[in-house]
Amino acid sequence: MEGCLVNAELDLLVSLNDYDRPQDVADRAVQAEEMGFDRITVGETTGWNIVPPLTLAADCTDELGISNDVISPFGRSPAMLAQTALTLHDASDGRFRLGLGPSSPAITERWHGKAFERPLRRTREAVEIIRAVYENGSPAYEGDIFDIAGLNYERDVPENPPPIDIATLGPKATEMAGRFGDGWAPQMFTRDGLEERLEDLARGADLADKTLEDLRVAPIVRGIASEDREAAREKARSTIAFMLGAYGPYYGDSVAEQGYPEVVAEIRDAWSERDTDAMAAALPDEVLDELAPAGTPDEVREWVANYAALEGVDAVRVGFVDGMSEDEKTATMHAVSELA
Repeated sequence: MEGCLVNAELDLLVSLNDYDRPQDVADRAVQAEEMGFDRITVGETTGWNIVPPLTLAADCTDELGISNDVISPFGRSPAMLAQTALTLHDASDGRFRLGLGPSSPAITERWHGKAFERPLRRTREAVEIIRAVYENGSPAYEGDIFDIAGLNYERDVPENPPPIDIATLGPKATEMAGRFGDGWAPQMFTRDGLEERLEDLARGADLADKTLEDLRVAPIVRGIASEDREAAREKARSTIAFMLGAYGPYYGDSVAEQGYPEVVAEIRDAWSERDTDAMAAALPDEVLDELAPAGTPDEVREWVANYAALEGVDAVRVGFVDGMSEDEKTATMHAVSELA
């Protein structure tokens, strides 16, 4: 794949837990921009608030897009979500995209102290309220979840406010993303699984008189490139197995529905014993290769290029697996950036 280019954009997903200070995230953003990545994005769970590191990243870059993967509508009110998006829009000179997702029972209940009830309806209403702030400067809204009288946003609302990307997995949730979102950020999909789910996204877009071309489809993949191929694959295997077995039910359920129910069941059985070695051993090469770019730089580059070539994919959002050294992260960024 030497010299191969892709038409899709390249996003870099980084974990805030990998850095000692928010300023270090800005250093990574500068590196990503210099390598030709189009966008940097970070997640938010129970660690740092995303706003300071993304503000610093925006301030240290000129053209790099700024995103988050993803904020929970249980963790911030819809009005605060709109404020967050508009603040990062101003900090980045209009380069920000807001990422929202229904979240999970563990984060919702054990961190935010909320009941994980009607997550899709809550996400939809949050999106509608954010758009109300964008359009009218007020979160006034009457819905099933939210009933808000409304106050006025104290600043001028920008002419082109931040797009809203929605992270979903299931058919109905993805239809919702197509109908109400400006983009879709799925994760843990095989190529066949992603193509099937894109049909649900298109159906939702059609309900809003849109097409897939109106949405930025940016699937997330986690990978590692190293000349030590087997070590790289071992790290990727452990990460993907852990996500399937220990990250709540949704990733595992999704991959099971994509054709691997026995694999997911075996991984979950191992997790019930907290046997992480057995979890990794239960993930065969076939499934690892479907879900993650892991191996030599050439192999990773080819995997990402093939994934990016899927019809309807606008960007590939490349993240790291667990346990990577700084040299491995840089090697992985270099391998992927050669596609830019």
